Amino acid sequence: MEFNLAEKLAIVKMIYSMVYADGVVHKGEINEVSKLMNVIDFDSNHIQFAQNIEKQQSVAILQEMTQEKKIALTRILEDIAKADGFVHEKETELLNSLYTALEV
Repeated sequence: MEFNLAEKLAIVKMIYSMVYADGVVHKGEINEVSKLMNVIDFDSNHIQFAQNIEKQQSVAILQEMTQEKKIALTRILEDIAKADGFVHEKETELLNSLYTALEV
């Protein structure tokens, strides 16, 4: 699935929000992000730019995506949440708030 630049930056912002949600970056999460860099086609430059985007701005961009893209994003974030073998309460909260915001 192809995402435009704004969508990629918003997605990267959400990916990193998920990685840091529980306060610990696990090796499995790093491995999952590395795989996603190829799948979504983003690099360290995208990561730097995404860090400067406000979370609310990212959500607004993601809300404008097609339903198909929204579902793909939720699967991506679910995979990251599971990557360390345990879904932390903070990760679940982030997922639930995103499901509500994206209406998926």
